[in-house]
Amino acid sequence: MEQKRVTVPAIKAMKRVQRIGMLTAYDYPGAKIADAAGTDILLVGDSLGMVVLGYPDTLSVTVDDMIHHTRAVARGTQRALVVGDMPYLSYHVSIEESVRNAGAFIRVGAHAVKIEGGKAARIKTIEALLNAEIPVMGHIGLTPQSVNVVGGFRLQGKNADDARRLLDEAVALDQAGCFSIVLECVPEELAALITERVSIPTIGIGAGPSCDGQVLVFHDLLGMYDGHTPKFVRRYANIGDEMRKAIARYLEDVRGGRFPNASTESFHMSGTEELKKLYGDSVVVPMPKVN
Repeated sequence: MEQKRVTVPAIKAMKRVQRIGMLTAYDYPGAKIADAAGTDILLVGDSLGMVVLGYPDTLSVTVDDMIHHTRAVARGTQRALVVGDMPYLSYHVSIEESVRNAGAFIRVGAHAVKIEGGKAARIKTIEALLNAEIPVMGHIGLTPQSVNVVGGFRLQGKNADDARRLLDEAVALDQAGCFSIVLECVPEELAALITERVSIPTIGIGAGPSCDGQVLVFHDLLGMYDGHTPKFVRRYANIGDEMRKAIARYLEDVRGGRFPNASTESFHMSGTEELKKLYGDSVVVPMPKVN
C-alpha cells in the first residue's frame, strides 16, 4: 500500500511536536530500505562524493553526479521527502544559474534542495529559489564545501563571537523562508539556543540532542566502512563486516566446487530423449551431479 508522502509543510509542523528522522540516500535500493523503515527526509547528500564515488572530498562532486543519484533515490521512495544537496559551484556563480541548477533537482523528483551557508549572498539566492517555488533547506556550522576556508573538518561556534554569527545566520535563514536548517558540528549549547530562537526545525549532525531532528550518513549508521568514525556517529549495525564475510563464503564455495549445486541452483534439459539428441546414441549421457 502506498504511504502518504511527507511534505515540506508537514516537516515544518513537526517543530516541537515530533522529532524528525533524516538519513542520506544515494541509490534506489538504499532509498527503498530507508523509506520503508519510515525515514521522514532522505537527503541525497553531496557526501556521495566520498561515500559512493571515492572522491577525496565533496568539492569534486558535479551537478550531473547529484542529478543522477537524486533521480535514483526519487524512484525508490513513496513516503520520505527527498532533498537534493546542491554541490559546490552550483549556486555560487549567479542567481540565474542557481535557480536553473535547483530546478534540475526538482525535475528528477526531489521535493526541495539544500544549500550551505547563511551570509547575505546566500540569502539572496534562497529568496530567488523560493520565488521559483523551490523549497530550501539551510545548512550552517561545519559546511564541507567551505572546508578550505574554515581550515578542515572542525567544530564551529566554539567561542562567543563565532556562536553569535551562526545564530544570526540561522535567524536570517528562517526569515528568508527556509523550511528547516541543518546544524553540523556545533556545540550542543549553541544548537539548543538556535533551536529555541528559530521558528523552523533544526536537524543536527554533531550538534547534540536539542535539535528538532537528526541526520546521519546511511553508510555510517550501518557500519559499511572501516576507518575513522566521527564522534557524533552511532553505528546501529556492522553491515560491512557481514558483507565481507558473505562474499568470502561465496568465493570459498566457488573455488571449492560447492556453488552452484546441480539440484536446486542449476537448470536441466527436459528429459533423456533431448539429451540423446544433443549427445547422440553412441555417447554416454552425463547425469547431473548432486552436491
